[in-house]
Amino acid sequence: MQNELPEISPQELKQKLESETSVLLLDVREQSEYDIVHLEDARLIPLNTLPHHVDSLPSDQEIVVYCHHGQRSLYAVAYLQQNGFTDAKNLIGGIDQWAAEIDSTLPRY
Repeated sequence: MQNELPEISPQELKQKLESETSVLLLDVREQSEYDIVHLEDARLIPLNTLPHHVDSLPSDQEIVVYCHHGQRSLYAVAYLQQNGFTDAKNLIGGIDQWAAEIDSTLPRY
């Protein structure tokens, strides 16, 4: 599964969000993790339930997928790409790197 999956850095994502580019933030962690910390307006679909919800995702919109450190979201992006979501990207380093580099007010766990 090491064909290069599209990724986006926290800095690139921050610029997109600030420019109000239409981007769907997809959080593939568990509810308990989401409750600790999540990105504003992110949609929670835990990785193991993604196949059940894939039909409800917009195929014409950029999707940035994230988890805690970027491992689960890689699987999610691979799955989305296989299902025709060509504009799905993995947030490098997950929400932990986002909290470290972009928003230090966010709790880290």
